[in-house]
Amino acid sequence: SFMQTALLAAILVGITCATIGVYVVLRRMAFIGDALAHTALPGLVVAYLNGWSLFGGAVVAGLLTALGIGWLSRREEIREDTAIGILFTGMFALGILMISTTRSFRDLTHILFGNILGVTPADLLLIGGVTFITLLALVAFHKELELTSFDPTHAEVIGLRADRLRYMLLILLSLTVVTSIQVVGVVLTSAMLVTPAAAAALVTNRLPRMMI
Repeated sequence: SFMQTALLAAILVGITCATIGVYVVLRRMAFIGDALAHTALPGLVVAYLNGWSLFGGAVVAGLLTALGIGWLSRREEIREDTAIGILFTGMFALGILMISTTRSFRDLTHILFGNILGVTPADLLLIGGVTFITLLALVAFHKELELTSFDPTHAEVIGLRADRLRYMLLILLSLTVVTSIQVVGVVLTSAMLVTPAAAAALVTNRLPRMMI
């Protein structure tokens, strides 16, 4: 049964990462998956030291990072990739500092590599809920997200709130990354966000020439 649970978790995470990764690639935010995964560290440390849910701590840290990235880049004085770099290094450094100043220690290597066989039925329901919410939001706001990805100025002119859509996408990304860390770890989460979408882009760009 635990193998079946692991397989379902891998399928759900793969679908979610590949789908939302399209907008990550279009908006040139390939670094954000790795950044959000690492910025969950302070939340994990605080949750562990206080006996709280590790997942809850990671979610809070991820959401704060996503909102911080949106806030720093809202007026375009700081580019989005720069904001990602600032929050990434700051939050990760805070997590390392918190670990170094406490006497408690916990093996956190599962953050890097995941623990897919340790996914419980409750975790699977949570992953399924995040997948459902993410896919529903991406389908409902597909046209708006596509327009703001290619031409945010035109989107603003016709009345779309590009900043709100950016916040929504960042929040969905943080939830996706946090749930994926438990299954596949930091490294594969970043790869699953970027690689499928980049491969699809290469195929679709070359398809007309291949057909000719």
